[in-house]
Amino acid sequence: MKKRDEPYLQLALDLINTHRALQIAEEAVEGGVEWIEAGTPLIKAEGMQVVRDLHKRFPQNTIVADMKTVDGGSIEIEIAAKSGADVVLMLGGSDDASVREAVEAARKYGVILGCDTIDIPPERLEERALELENLGADMIVSHVGIDQQTIYGGEKTLEVAKKLKKTLKPTTWLAIAGGINPETAAKAKTIGVDVIIVGGCLYKSKSPKETAQKLVKAITSAKPVSTNLYKKYDEHHIRDALMKVSCPNISDAMHREGEMQGLKPVWIGTEAYPLKFAGPAVTVRAYNGDWSKPVEAIEEAEEGDVIVIDACEGKDAVWGELASWSCKTKGVAGVVIDGAARDIDDIRKMKFPLFAKYFTPTAGEPRGLGEINVSIECAGKKVNPGDWIVGDDSGVVVIPKQKAQEMANRAIDVFEKENRIREEIKRGSTLSEVLYLKKWEKQK
Repeated sequence: MKKRDEPYLQLALDLINTHRALQIAEEAVEGGVEWIEAGTPLIKAEGMQVVRDLHKRFPQNTIVADMKTVDGGSIEIEIAAKSGADVVLMLGGSDDASVREAVEAARKYGVILGCDTIDIPPERLEERALELENLGADMIVSHVGIDQQTIYGGEKTLEVAKKLKKTLKPTTWLAIAGGINPETAAKAKTIGVDVIIVGGCLYKSKSPKETAQKLVKAITSAKPVSTNLYKKYDEHHIRDALMKVSCPNISDAMHREGEMQGLKPVWIGTEAYPLKFAGPAVTVRAYNGDWSKPVEAIEEAEEGDVIVIDACEGKDAVWGELASWSCKTKGVAGVVIDGAARDIDDIRKMKFPLFAKYFTPTAGEPRGLGEINVSIECAGKKVNPGDWIVGDDSGVVVIPKQKAQEMANRAIDVFEKENRIREEIKRGSTLSEVLYLKKWEKQK
């Protein structure tokens, strides 16, 4: 296998079921994918049989086994090669003895040995790449892992690849992996890499064929192909990401954490008027029926904020129609109350997003007690000023502000995976079939 001026496009199948991997690979190859990788989760789930299945199904394509070997270099490279892999990947942070064993096995069985830079400390990256090259590794894979991508996105991957390109000999293969999509693939080409590895962008796509075609176009033209999908959101675009996903998506991303419990919406969203809001919290500590601080918080709030009120589960209203009109005029995104609200019919007609624990006709009195922008507990969750609050028909979730960017990207990941599953169901599969539920039920 020879290097060439145009990078190879590689599909990384980080799935857990062979039948889905083969189906997605079939479509991606039609779109222009040349190298097919059995990702580490797929190999762990299905064993080396999945490498054999890929080799048999795609005899004209290069098959990659991402073993992430760290020990037993000789035996693991051997079993991958004998199963039909043309390229085998191990961890670049492995001990030199393991790398030497892997190099010898790769030469013996005629496969390309790639060393993955994932988790190598930045200050050691270039030095270690040179060491691996001198030990006999054929390829260095510039890789930012899946979990890191939720924080750094694909740009971090590009930074790492640029450093390695300047370090390595022209004869050493350089691959790039981690958050690559049609918008960043062109940048990867301009760096001068030999293999562009794309994972979630393809295996989460509704149409892997069309997405592969966009990737090929971006690589060939060296110009980004614009798309609203597969985007990692930075801190300036958190709201955009959170408005794209649902509260169930966010709950999944947070491992079932974050839900504010016992709240109900004033109105249910429709296609014309979807119930959805996302914004940083302006927090209020109030008391039963005392609406002074809740109303004063409107003055503190900025456009796009969400007012979160701990009214001690009081059943006399601390909020009503006029306060809602004040918020709507100012651009406040929504209000969440661990307590009571009134004027429900009027607020419903306004379509102002409001969640409360109780609805009542009984007004409270302004007594001036409480505080604004302090830590509170609302509907069973601690909320600090600036934490992100997201609400829709399924409920309300709170995301700590220091985790907002990461959780927004994790929720996007959940959203995209669900899109792919939904597409497979629409094509005739059941949810149980797509997920192989019986196979993956917890063993007793």
